[in-house]
Amino acid sequence: MSKHLVRDLENLQRHILSMAGAVEDAIYKSTQALTESSMVLAEEVIDGDSRIDAFDNALTEECLKMLALHQPVAIDLRRIATVFMITSDLERMGDLAVDIARRAVAIGTLPHGLIPEAFARMTDQTTAMVRMALDAFVNLDSKAARRVIRLDDEVDRFNQEIIEELMAKMRADPEKIETCLSLFSAVRHLERIGDHATNVAEDVVYLVEGELVRHRHVALPHD
Repeated sequence: MSKHLVRDLENLQRHILSMAGAVEDAIYKSTQALTESSMVLAEEVIDGDSRIDAFDNALTEECLKMLALHQPVAIDLRRIATVFMITSDLERMGDLAVDIARRAVAIGTLPHGLIPEAFARMTDQTTAMVRMALDAFVNLDSKAARRVIRLDDEVDRFNQEIIEELMAKMRADPEKIETCLSLFSAVRHLERIGDHATNVAEDVVYLVEGELVRHRHVALPHD
């Protein structure tokens, strides 16, 4: 491996970790904005989305440039391809955090007790998945990545539990329907963040083991 490729790979790692930090911060602030009815936090998330988009553009360009200049093979090629895929998932997580923040703005002040208790646990689980997936990438730890993949089922269970509770609240008090629908939307966005964390973990498995595990249950289309 040339010293120039080593340098560029190190820069790529630093840049994607900076992007990941911005995304984690957006996820945390957006859920806090919702639970605390904080318009200040919500606006910080919405305003910060352009920075995450800038990371996305810069990293995409950097990956394409490295492919053209260095023509990497084997693990180096997989590493650049993995960063390319992870960058896309991080950008989508940032967008979903903005969507949650916008739900917080739309709701305004939440009535006491309206957010299901499971929402906090779902938030903790989802943010932990994001962090664990990125740690697995940094440490090239496919076993940790596979643990993240398994945790997605737990987030899905929280999602279903919260949706059922919100539906019960809407049936019991029609005046809360609009607010509950906004919460419903926010919970779905959080669940999708968990899905993207799972994608990152699957990308780490590909990077370390060379095995593509995304959509492995889906058969190739026939002509």
